[in-house]
Amino acid sequence: MKRILTTLLLSFTLISVAQQAAKNTNATASIPPGYYNAATGTGYALKTQLATIISNNYIDRSYSGLYTTYLTSDVDSYYENDGTLLDMYTENPTGPECEFTYGTNQDDGTQGTAECQKYNREHTIPQSYFASATPMYSDAHFVVPSDKYVNAQRADYPYGKVNNATSTYSNGSKKGSNLNSGYSAGYSGVVFEPIDEFKGDIARMLLYFATRYESQLPGFYTASSSDIKVMFDGTSNHSFSNTFLNILLTWNAQDPVSQREIDRNNAVYARQNNRNPYIDNNNYVTQIWGLPLAAPSFNLNAISIYPNPGTNGTINISSEIALDEIDLITINGQVLQTITKPEFENNTYAVTNIPTGFYFLKLTSNNETITKKVLIN
Repeated sequence: MKRILTTLLLSFTLISVAQQAAKNTNATASIPPGYYNAATGTGYALKTQLATIISNNYIDRSYSGLYTTYLTSDVDSYYENDGTLLDMYTENPTGPECEFTYGTNQDDGTQGTAECQKYNREHTIPQSYFASATPMYSDAHFVVPSDKYVNAQRADYPYGKVNNATSTYSNGSKKGSNLNSGYSAGYSGVVFEPIDEFKGDIARMLLYFATRYESQLPGFYTASSSDIKVMFDGTSNHSFSNTFLNILLTWNAQDPVSQREIDRNNAVYARQNNRNPYIDNNNYVTQIWGLPLAAPSFNLNAISIYPNPGTNGTINISSEIALDEIDLITINGQVLQTITKPEFENNTYAVTNIPTGFYFLKLTSNNETITKKVLIN
């Protein structure tokens, strides 16, 4: 049985007001004509164009104003459809869950020692990463309502694919060591994993953050010691480390944009006058960063790429097995170089004369392939 944390009369009153407000907001806040007309590029140029579009005329509604935004942006009209708050960390689409009523269960400085007591504001990119500075601090596109206890449990850990869970929460969200294989290969530290229903939602929130604040990303990276730092690479264009970008791209592909996200995007736009472009047009994700990489078909431990990011137009490939072909591919799918039967010295191959940019490096051996991401500065 679900835990009901309010009186029935107050619930009906607040639910009715919130639902009506949500309907009114969503009906009038769709994508305005011409909003994305300036988004004409590809790759990182497109990302910068989107950054300009979603930064112009932005309205900061303040940190306290987030609670007002949540009245229309995060109403559960999709699962229980009862007007309570939709919290991605405790929402159970098919079973019992916490239920929070706006205002009544809002964090007041008490409780939060267990699930279902209070809700507060979760920075999916922790505020420690940007020193709690505005406008990031109060941007509802990536600052969401959440169970106070689970929010604290997630702490500043990156999102990832949990291998061995040390904690599992009421809806199946969990925390533990990252699975260092498959699409999440490359990291084995502690991560937080949301349930499948919300993996794409969170991925698109983080991609929004990297776009909206792209010019500030290098400064955040340099100044921060937050656990979330491992998700980033310190650049304004590529933005994410290879491992975590692949996690986000995989989640974006596996969990497509939902009606709930569309409605939330409209509601936030009505409040702060900007949109998440990856909800409006999910094709922007692959146009900028490309497709997620499939799990490798031969042993990744036999291959290493260095330096990455590369300098002076050169990438070295150390391989314990002989490679039959090396393909250097742009993010738009253009094959820039193909090296057949490459020569190697001391088990090392060199790819040279690579222009500055982000690429996929496809390595083939005995009819099997792996693809790695490389960056040339």
